[in-house]
Amino acid sequence: MIQAMSRAFEDFPGGTRLISSTHRVTADAIMEFARAFDPQIFHLDPKSAEQTLLGGLAASGWHTAAVSMRLFVDTMDVAGGIIGMGVDELKWPNAVRPGDDVRVEIEILEARRSKSRPGYGIIRIRNVTKNQRDEMVQSFMANALLPTRGS
Repeated sequence: MIQAMSRAFEDFPGGTRLISSTHRVTADAIMEFARAFDPQIFHLDPKSAEQTLLGGLAASGWHTAAVSMRLFVDTMDVAGGIIGMGVDELKWPNAVRPGDDVRVEIEILEARRSKSRPGYGIIRIRNVTKNQRDEMVQSFMANALLPTRGS
């Protein structure tokens, strides 16, 4: 059973800006994610990682993306779901390190009703993930489909 929506498309006009809570990334979480999904030495072994280009243990970009997605979903708080339609310009300019506290800054660039899917709206977003030093660790642009109020 779907819960009543707490937010809907109408709550995100162009120009809306939101900032998520923070999430602490631990060494254990970095290594656990890497074992399952990105088994490269700089994500798996702190000692060996020191000898790589990254100079130490670092989260996979895909781990950063997964954490960012959780923060995005929690911040948007759309019980009816947000359907991604595509991501553009995905970048990981700085590594996420053990102990980093990351947050997502969301900007709604534009919002319009879907012509092909009544009851839905499309938002164009810029998501920027930053660490506690305000360094950008991920950025991307995306389009997403959200239910409208009462749909």
